[in-house]
Amino acid sequence: MATEGHAPTASEYVVHHLTHLNTTGHAQKSIVDFSVFNLDSLFYSVALGLLTVFLFWLAARKATSGVPGRFQSIVEVLVEMVADQAKGIIHSAESRKFVAPLALTVFVWIFLMNAMDLLPVDLLPRIWEGVYASAGGDPAHAYQRVVPTADLSATLGLSIGVLLLCLYYNVKIKGFGGWVHELFTAPFGSHPLLYPVNFLMQMIEFLAKTVSHGMRLFGNMYAGELIFILIALLGSTATVFGLVGHVIAGTIWAIFHILIITLQAFIFMMLTLVYIGQAHEGH
Repeated sequence: MATEGHAPTASEYVVHHLTHLNTTGHAQKSIVDFSVFNLDSLFYSVALGLLTVFLFWLAARKATSGVPGRFQSIVEVLVEMVADQAKGIIHSAESRKFVAPLALTVFVWIFLMNAMDLLPVDLLPRIWEGVYASAGGDPAHAYQRVVPTADLSATLGLSIGVLLLCLYYNVKIKGFGGWVHELFTAPFGSHPLLYPVNFLMQMIEFLAKTVSHGMRLFGNMYAGELIFILIALLGSTATVFGLVGHVIAGTIWAIFHILIITLQAFIFMMLTLVYIGQAHEGH
């Protein structure tokens, strides 16, 4: 991470930790570039997704009708919580057979991605720098971000997935003709002069829900990651005040952040249920 043989400045340290390992091999200059893939976000998203599936498989494998263990008890609490929420929002029992397990998977997956923020800021990036240097690369370009939900492309990808599910259920429940009719007649009524306005309002609603769904998760996790980086920077001042401040501030923020990562996973899951539930209802 040092540049030109000297230790990084505070700004260089922050920029380095906020830069993705992407397909360009260097810091991305444009925020919106569909030809660039953030490899670190893809890796950790897929890895934690597989971990989520493994945990569910393990819970199902160890499930018993007798006295449950701690792990099974936690999973049962989560399953009942999500099932109750899904039942109150989505009134179709047939749809809940798919949507409830989906919501549970979304909650656990996003919680695990958020929880990567609780790892020491320099732990995995330092390991990656060592691997990168051993392969003959420059550690200054060994970028690594480990919180997928602090990447806007990842959170918008999740919200777009929810949008596609909403479109699917709109067509499945109402029929393609019924959904198209609703696009042009709601919310202001069935009148030819209002068709364009209704259609525009429907498109704005879909866009606003999708963007806000992804942006809410990204904004909270990005801010949390940035605060952890600034706290780590405080500990690098090589002073007693900096070290003590780093330990105290880091501990307090980590404890508080446990609530944030859980709450954000829950909110994303609930909005997923709400949006899919809305697709089952007519205007």
